Amino acid sequence: MTADRTVDLRRSWPLFLRIFSLMLGTVILVQLLNFGAFLLMPPPAPVIYTTSRLAMVAQSGRDPTKRLAIEETGTPPGPSHDARDLALGHLIATDLHLPETAVVVQSDQRMGPTIIGAFHPPPPMGMADERRRHRAMDDALFGDFRVYVQQPDGRWHVITPTDRMLSPWRMRFVLWFVLAAVGIAPLAWAMSRRIAKPIALFAAAADRLGRDPRAAPLTLSGPSEIAEAAASFNQMQERLNRYVEDRTTLIAAVAHDLRTPLMRLSLRLEKAPDAIRLAGEDDIREMSERIGAAMAFVREMTRHVRRQRLDLRSLAESVATDAADRGGDVTLLPGPAISMEGDAPSLKALLTNLVTNAVHYGGSAQIALRRERDVAIIEVSDNGPGMVPSDLVRAFEPFFRAERSRNRDTGGTGLGLASVRAVARAHGGEAKIENRPTGGLIARVTLPV
Repeated sequence: MTADRTVDLRRSWPLFLRIFSLMLGTVILVQLLNFGAFLLMPPPAPVIYTTSRLAMVAQSGRDPTKRLAIEETGTPPGPSHDARDLALGHLIATDLHLPETAVVVQSDQRMGPTIIGAFHPPPPMGMADERRRHRAMDDALFGDFRVYVQQPDGRWHVITPTDRMLSPWRMRFVLWFVLAAVGIAPLAWAMSRRIAKPIALFAAAADRLGRDPRAAPLTLSGPSEIAEAAASFNQMQERLNRYVEDRTTLIAAVAHDLRTPLMRLSLRLEKAPDAIRLAGEDDIREMSERIGAAMAFVREMTRHVRRQRLDLRSLAESVATDAADRGGDVTLLPGPAISMEGDAPSLKALLTNLVTNAVHYGGSAQIALRRERDVAIIEVSDNGPGMVPSDLVRAFEPFFRAERSRNRDTGGTGLGLASVRAVARAHGGEAKIENRPTGGLIARVTLPV
């Protein structure tokens, strides 16, 4: 009872809600990490530079603490329109005994006292200390700024702070985020795989249906959207199988019922002249063979099979041995074993049809098996006369026989290659036939392994 309740609870969570929960949980976790980083590594108090210190550095040309860098440029700076920057430039120019136009201050911190107060709250103090603090703030620069001081030769010295980008505090923050990402990645990977697993199972079931239409129905599990899609998928599979069974049953019934009028026709031909009777009997015999082959083909295609792992090379060895025992010139090229999942009787019939055609029409058969990635390739070649291109296109059509070598004088019902392609496609593969450059035909069947 508890297990059923757990399955129902899991199925009650829609896929969009699972994704939303994952994204929301990730955002909350990231915010918690950010808050933890802020508590463990609070931002340092900004370095404040007074106008008197900046004037001293501009006058001496160097900073003993190496916190300020001085560069020289011939390009005059643009005018500053900020009141605080103009006031600070006036103070620095007064300390250097220069006109106001000779000093230009460009600062990105417009709210100096408020930001500094947020980073470094001032301790309680009296009115006098408060006035001195405000006076110091009005007489200071911090953060990212530039101070241009014009020299007697017309060039400008540019004073800028050196710790502007990758300070040690910022580097610690970057390292924190890297370690947090490395720690969260396995958890996010596992949760994402858990959410995507039902979709992967659904895709595998669709691929299995293409290989085996009578495969077991898909299990109704996972989110509600996937469960509903699986139910529709199972209904579609059932309808397809029922549709195919109805058509094959109809074909089998028609083929079976044709035997009765053929029998009546053969009885009526007994009173006909010998020439007409012999020709009619040949036609009736051919039609009877075709009907029998069609019924056998239908029975083979509609029988219920249970697929299992098998060795394709062992199957080919069995077919080659049987053909050689019947006097056929059959050769199986050596190679490694090829394991695949399939229906052994159908695959053996496929190989038998290919080998029989090659021996009957080409005099010999050469079987080659190989594996390329996830595909097993069967090639059966002969040394016969080959086929014209127009016949190659129609070679797999039911009851088709070429007009030259593959006609009714040489036997055959025209269902051998049709059965080969049907078996190959039922296993999710394909079959084709083509002329060899050195003469003869080569039939190639590809099967997924």
